[in-house]
Amino acid sequence: MADPVSWLMIKPGWKVLAEDGSEIGFVDEIVGDDTEDIFDGLAVAESALGKPRYVLAEQVVEISDGVVRLSLTREQAGQLGEFRNPATSEEIEPDSNKGIGESLDSEIREVEGKVLAPTQRHERSLSIWSRLVLFFRRRRG
Repeated sequence: MADPVSWLMIKPGWKVLAEDGSEIGFVDEIVGDDTEDIFDGLAVAESALGKPRYVLAEQVVEISDGVVRLSLTREQAGQLGEFRNPATSEEIEPDSNKGIGESLDSEIREVEGKVLAPTQRHERSLSIWSRLVLFFRRRRG
């Protein structure tokens, strides 16, 4: 039996096991706030491009190097809800007296943000492209 490790050590691609030790799938995403040491849960996929399911932190019994063990049976894990990308947030900065260069710089960043990383107001299902990215991230380890 391996030594337990912190949730902060979990990486995409780690094995996820049911309570009886049977393999359920692999970690796709780790959900939490590492600055506040708050672990919310995991996105776990059964197959390479399968839709990940969401496992609550309370359902994680043990974390050891490369393996996450759950308190769920294989059947219970199959009943878990689909992992959905959380809504993004927007950082609002107060107005200030900026020069013309700083003001232009700010406007460029705002346009880039809307095009490259638009704010999502609702959770959304993972697209096939997101699942592909997760697959390659899992393979890379």
